Amino acid sequence: MDLTKIPLLEAITRRMSWLGERQSVLSQNVANADTPGYVAKDVKPPSFAELVAGASARLPMAVTEPGHMVPVSDDGGFKLVAQKTPERAPDGNAVQLEDQMMKISDTANDYALTTSLYRQQLGLLKAALGQGGGG
Repeated sequence: MDLTKIPLLEAITRRMSWLGERQSVLSQNVANADTPGYVAKDVKPPSFAELVAGASARLPMAVTEPGHMVPVSDDGGFKLVAQKTPERAPDGNAVQLEDQMMKISDTANDYALTTSLYRQQLGLLKAALGQGGGG
């Protein structure tokens, strides 16, 4: 049974992927807090329409022979956007550490909630299949 074919689990997996990508981008912002001219970035969240149309609309490239080109893995399709900040440092840096740390904390909390939801869904599937309990 391929769990990625279940739409709810696919959506949860996509959300966890987005949260992981966002955490990476936010940590880069913190790392560049002293870099002159650096503008903080964030990852644009996928819209519901993109989520619905998402992976089911894409066909993966098949590699059936050793001489075929290997597909390049993409970044998950997430778009980076520059964060708009009302103030900049004299050196042109636009990273506000307090904002970045709040976003990192929110992302970590969202990730914990999403993984808990994923775990609960797997528990329900196991119970429905008669393979044992919830969490």
